Amino acid sequence: MSQSQQQPALSKCPGCEEPPAAGDLFCGACGYDLSAVPARPDDRPTVAITVPPAAPEAPAAPPARAAEAVRWPAAPETDSSDVPAPVHRPSDLPGTDSGGRPLAEQEREQAQQREQAQEPGVAAERGAPVGPGPGAEPVGGPEPSAAAVRHDDRAAPAAAEHPGDFALAAPDPRTAEHSAAPAAPAAPPAGGQVCVACRSGRVDPDGYCENCGHAQPRERDHMEQELDAVAAVSDRGLRHHRNEDSFAVSSTALPDGSPAVVAIVCDGVSSASRPDEASAAAANAANESLLDSLARGTHPQQAMHEAIVAASEAVNALAQEPAGAMEHDAHRHQNAPACTLVGAVMAGELLIVGWVGDSRVYWVPQDRTQPTARLTEDDSWAAQMVAAGLMNEAEAYADERAHAITGWLGADAYELEPHTAAFKPDRPGLVVVCTDGLWNYAESAEEMAAAVPADAQEHPLRGAQVLVGHALDGGGHDNVTVALLPFAVRSQGAGSGCETV
Repeated sequence: MSQSQQQPALSKCPGCEEPPAAGDLFCGACGYDLSAVPARPDDRPTVAITVPPAAPEAPAAPPARAAEAVRWPAAPETDSSDVPAPVHRPSDLPGTDSGGRPLAEQEREQAQQREQAQEPGVAAERGAPVGPGPGAEPVGGPEPSAAAVRHDDRAAPAAAEHPGDFALAAPDPRTAEHSAAPAAPAAPPAGGQVCVACRSGRVDPDGYCENCGHAQPRERDHMEQELDAVAAVSDRGLRHHRNEDSFAVSSTALPDGSPAVVAIVCDGVSSASRPDEASAAAANAANESLLDSLARGTHPQQAMHEAIVAASEAVNALAQEPAGAMEHDAHRHQNAPACTLVGAVMAGELLIVGWVGDSRVYWVPQDRTQPTARLTEDDSWAAQMVAAGLMNEAEAYADERAHAITGWLGADAYELEPHTAAFKPDRPGLVVVCTDGLWNYAESAEEMAAAVPADAQEHPLRGAQVLVGHALDGGGHDNVTVALLPFAVRSQGAGSGCETV
């Protein structure tokens, strides 16, 4: 070869900065002697981190700089604030790894793996240098932490079979003491209900959490009750913030031993104060009065009249507000509590109904080919217009004043006029006792009969649930309450006796 040393490759001529051709000794543009350019120093600032494998024969002694292995500076024992850096081992930290095993168990497995790897026989078979014993001090500083990074692999048993994980540079933040400790559950407030949402705030008398403002579910939002011969369901609906309806169903025995079944349904007047309390008081008072009167042998129709009077007195008593009454009621100084009432009693062969207000009773025969009937007349503006012949029923109930009631239970009622009626059905059927929250979506007797499921006579609770669902599907603008009483009699031919007071 003409040259024993390869000239450095220049990107441009030092004289004219023109790029020379490969292998030229002189610049083709200006004639500059390219051989006068000093050779590039043999500088390799980047050193490979991996150690090359040992050669079969011992090489000649390299220069002093190349003979030294790469040494990283030792980690400082203190940080910038002169506080000793903490050293953590998995056994010192509470918690589990990503596979759900305790950290102490993980460290024991890794210690066993290191002992097996350090046995001379195993190390010789693998061709790896034999490491120092467990008590030997490694060269270059203290032994690093034995903890290893566990990758988030759900197959934890399989991952434990492969040692060689990298040493932890810092504690696992999921288990280290630096992680935020779980907050201890707050103790329930003394003498108060705990919020179901935040589980720490106290619930105020309005039913709202004082901490997060969440409305608490009330017991009366949805109620169901079933006896052998009667079932009732009440629901808050989709638009009201509380259920202002109430009901009571029961059964007793007449003096001759025959059964009597009672169903009372009350609807609180929303424009009055404490309508939910009024409906509950009226339903309970009427039910207790009926049970007492029927057991003493009072005629069912007279017992119904007395029950409505007892319910009216119970609602009137709420107007006499005791000391310490609820200050949250915005209407407590404006008007008295009020509600409507409708009830039905099955005693012997009689069906007795009684009402004040616009809640209703329907008769749905078991044979749906037979005519259905509405057994009550509303105490409402619309009913008065129809009764006076001023409007037909369609026009009256289309008016915005249609549902303005003209009769109710309460201290501010003009005059209590209980309505009662006695019927003697001649065929089996179903008695539907309901508030306007249901009949608004099935107003006529035919529409109500179509909404009643075919098996409601045998399964009254399921039938009541279906009717409440019918109202909710229709919009659920009001509270919905319905009671179903299956009436079973032996068929005695066409016609039925009816006596109304």
